[in-house]
Amino acid sequence: MVQKVAILGYADQGKSAVAYWDRPEYEITVCDSRADIDIPEQYATQLGDTYLEKLDRFDVIVRGAPTIHPKDIVAANGPEILQKITSNTNEFLRVCPTKNVIGITGTKGKGTTSTLVARMLEAAGKCVHLGGNIGTPPLDMLQNGIKPEDWVVLELANFQLIDIAYSPHIAVCLIVVPEHLNWHADMDEYTSAKSRLFEYQNSNDIALYFAGSEASWGIARAGTGQKVPYFESPGAWINGNMVTIDGQELCTTDEIKLLGAHNWQNVCAAITAVWQAGVHDIEAIRSAVKSFSGLEHRLEFVRELDGIRYYDDSFGTTPETAIVALAAFDNPKVVVLGGSDKGASYNELAKAVANSNVRKAVLIGEQAEIIKEALSQAGFTNIIENCQNMIEIVDAARATAQTGDVVLLSTGCASFGMFDNYKDRGEQFKQAVLSLA
Repeated sequence: MVQKVAILGYADQGKSAVAYWDRPEYEITVCDSRADIDIPEQYATQLGDTYLEKLDRFDVIVRGAPTIHPKDIVAANGPEILQKITSNTNEFLRVCPTKNVIGITGTKGKGTTSTLVARMLEAAGKCVHLGGNIGTPPLDMLQNGIKPEDWVVLELANFQLIDIAYSPHIAVCLIVVPEHLNWHADMDEYTSAKSRLFEYQNSNDIALYFAGSEASWGIARAGTGQKVPYFESPGAWINGNMVTIDGQELCTTDEIKLLGAHNWQNVCAAITAVWQAGVHDIEAIRSAVKSFSGLEHRLEFVRELDGIRYYDDSFGTTPETAIVALAAFDNPKVVVLGGSDKGASYNELAKAVANSNVRKAVLIGEQAEIIKEALSQAGFTNIIENCQNMIEIVDAARATAQTGDVVLLSTGCASFGMFDNYKDRGEQFKQAVLSLA
């Protein structure tokens, strides 16, 4: 019997979902808020403002776009619709050919930690598939011939986790701070979404959490997996200046190529995950730590010109990530702050700016006035305003920076308004910096 499937959203992961469910036993309808989008003619469509309505006629409803909130589907159809909803991530976890799955969540550091875990496993000779919220969409990973002995590493955001019903064998929760409160009803819903990564674990599974975060611990204890902290023993931790686990000294903190002390947490998380996976190849772990310098738009060095170093941290979209980016440099700094609202407070960021030898703050976007007020209350008034595009932003930063300074794009905000997304913002910054003469 043919099942009727609604795919909600036809962007990257939505297209992946359509390709996955495009089988004789399914009849696909693509639903998207964009009325003018081009959909292959073999699929039925439901487009425009009413794309979420009357979905009860379908047997399966797929959140092809992770940012479509289940509550919006319920609002248009009623609570009984929830039993029909699934997602790319949920379906991947349901059918994945290997049980060797490591899922990583948290507010920041997910991509860095996930990539580092994959590199450590690869250095130890394992076949690894990396994807999720970075790299390959979950369902597309199934096309790569995953074998039972392979390892899968998934970076998983709250959007992907909010309605999953399966947990990986090893689940990792990094540091958790308020974020996406413009999408979630409140902080409780945000942490509850992340808790689902652990909720379906059993006593044979492993739940790793950041020892320095009560929120991380609270999320990890949602299921019955074995609880293992990192950044303290028995997980990987920093003993003096030595990264250590299980009595083994792996490397010094000076040998960690990732910039910033906050990345020590990510390194320890990755090492603990790999160690719990049964991979105790010290040389493989050490080589990955000493060679991995980070991902694009994460404290990415762009260029040095006239003794001024320029860094792209566009991926950092919360005040907390801007705070740790500021702490990564002892040099005087010119920092670019502002963008669109994510429901965050800027009070702690303002205090960090006032106490982090920041020479100037270039304020941009719709949050500029709010950040300006927070900075003023913290006693910081060295600001630049009214830049209308990235060329003006970079020119203004260069004009005020001095030899030995760092110019840092770490806005503490989402990018929408002036830019399409954080990638567009970072790319424009790099292009403007590289164009300086």
